[in-house]
Amino acid sequence: MKKLSAIICAYNDEGTVIDVVTTVYDYFFDEIIIVNDGSTDITDSILKELNDFYKFTYIVLPENKGKGYAMATGIENASGEIIVFIDANLSNLREEHFAQLITPVFNKEADLVLGQATDALIDCKMNPFKSFTGQRALLKNDILPILEDIKSSKLSVETLINLYYQALEKRVKYVMLANLKHTTKSDKLNNHSL
Repeated sequence: MKKLSAIICAYNDEGTVIDVVTTVYDYFFDEIIIVNDGSTDITDSILKELNDFYKFTYIVLPENKGKGYAMATGIENASGEIIVFIDANLSNLREEHFAQLITPVFNKEADLVLGQATDALIDCKMNPFKSFTGQRALLKNDILPILEDIKSSKLSVETLINLYYQALEKRVKYVMLANLKHTTKSDKLNNHSL
């Protein structure tokens, strides 16, 4: 059976990171790696406290280097053959979302599975390689050749990975992750003003 690694990249996600980590922890992942990409809010304190109760590999980048760098750092530290990326700014994350992401890769039906949150602004059916979803599952060996490109990609990492898989004519599958929502900066501001 293939080993499953979950990688969560966090940056100033104090309002959502607890729910994301506990939901990921309750699934059947062989390892969980959390990369804190230089958060300036209390995300670091929350994750340190969570690590006392939920065992995961916790990596802190001292300054914000961008999502691509954080993702590549997670990949470098992962031992699983199947890697699942989960954003730390999600609400309504459920265990069934992981099964939707992992099953097509595990069953060799897809090389890359992109999980589209139902609140996404970009319709993946209209323009599939412009999807900015952070939820994805893939084989570690497939992504290793572009690890350095991912590190330096900053915010365009999703597009880079999508185009890489397209150029290699890999099988890409999109799944809709029902009720999953991204928390935006304005949502965070609204939550703090309550």
